[in-house]
Amino acid sequence: MSRNAAIARAEAYFDSGDFRQDLARRVGMPTESQNPDRTPVLVHYLEAEIKPAFEALGFFCRILFEGDWPFLLAERIEDASRPIVLGYGHGDVIHGLDDSWETGLSPWQMTERDGRWYGRGVADNKGQHSINIGAIRAVLETRGKLGFNAKYLIEMGEERISPGLRQFAHTHAELLRSDLLLASDGPRLSLGRPTIFLGSRGAISFDIWIDARAGGHHSGNWGGLLSDPAIQLAHALASITGPRGQIRVPEWRPQDVPDNIRRALADCEIESEANGPTIDADWGEPGLTPAEKLFAWCSFAILAFEAGNPKTPVGAIPPRAWARGQLRFVVGIDPDDVIPALRRHLDKQGFAHVEIVQSSDEIFRATRLDPDHPWVRWAVESITRTTGKNPAVLPSLGASLPNDVFSEILQLPTVWVPHSYPACSQHAPNEHLPLTLAREGLALMAGLYWDLGEPGVPAAARVDRVPGRPTAHSSVG
Repeated sequence: MSRNAAIARAEAYFDSGDFRQDLARRVGMPTESQNPDRTPVLVHYLEAEIKPAFEALGFFCRILFEGDWPFLLAERIEDASRPIVLGYGHGDVIHGLDDSWETGLSPWQMTERDGRWYGRGVADNKGQHSINIGAIRAVLETRGKLGFNAKYLIEMGEERISPGLRQFAHTHAELLRSDLLLASDGPRLSLGRPTIFLGSRGAISFDIWIDARAGGHHSGNWGGLLSDPAIQLAHALASITGPRGQIRVPEWRPQDVPDNIRRALADCEIESEANGPTIDADWGEPGLTPAEKLFAWCSFAILAFEAGNPKTPVGAIPPRAWARGQLRFVVGIDPDDVIPALRRHLDKQGFAHVEIVQSSDEIFRATRLDPDHPWVRWAVESITRTTGKNPAVLPSLGASLPNDVFSEILQLPTVWVPHSYPACSQHAPNEHLPLTLAREGLALMAGLYWDLGEPGVPAAARVDRVPGRPTAHSSVG
């Protein structure tokens, strides 16, 4: 019974083909949460796939609903004196986009090609929680027990901005009460470097448009006499950033990058993967490193722009122009003031006629844990011991996750260990997971779970708990 034996068992699970079989079965379930026709599949994924997997490991499982959204909570409580560690994943996926995949590939059939597994969810997030479940099993089969108390939450709406999750956390705070969130989602800094991230940038999307008049009008007969809403909207959007993407709305700009965040990011070099895009070095906020731009600053993007009939242009001045914008923001930006701040900015720039509305009631809020937190140092030491690599420590993921549910509502320190990489094509056709990354993920998670059962976990995890109230060890800010 040893740590090395548990890691070897996790690697054997991969080498035997059993992990591939489990993941392929899960990928084959089309759990598109944005497709209402798939609603029965969301529940079926939990009932037929994930619940039996945890029950086989001695977890007590329950499927609970918040509104129409299903959640699975699994728990294995061994020793009240040991820490309670909460895991998280999501079983829903983005649209399959079936017709857009390369020839021979399908979102619902996992295919191996060139050292990668292709299929919807292999990276986001079925592959990631499958790795963690497999690592838990390796520790149990080696030690005969975990040595700590485990809870695991799987939701089925993350790709819909986690509807119901925040209320679920409030309603079931006692069931979710833990000492640490140790979860997996999102990408590593790079394919070959294990990564820890401690929160995520927030995200808010909004519709912005101009309704000029009823109906289009001939551009020859009326051009020069009628305002063009597409041109006007283009100017309004251009006022939001400079020509290289520097944000011009004052309330959308952080005051600075804190020193501890700069230190954590100092050795985090962002590289363009072989099959990924080339980084535009002069895009974004001047004076920041690429890592600081992505993990410690805000960014604005125009996700869509439409005027007239894009597929069949005609010689007419369009009556309406519309765009969908999105702000990714960091800690220090008030999410409730994002839209009002844009309204004030546009009015000041002479665009009072431009309309704005938030496109969804749900938003992801920005969070980050102090990189010097004891749980972070513990996780770095564990991963280094397993892999021989110094993991990157990112204060915030560049993308967005419902981390505020855990850091603010449940008041937990949050440590994320991702098992994907930036060029995995998540949310796009040809989503894939490199086999080498999956195997290493199983090994390093087995090491982490093993170490949770050993002496030396951060002392804060062993304080007396107040019944009915989460233990607060988080440093969000």
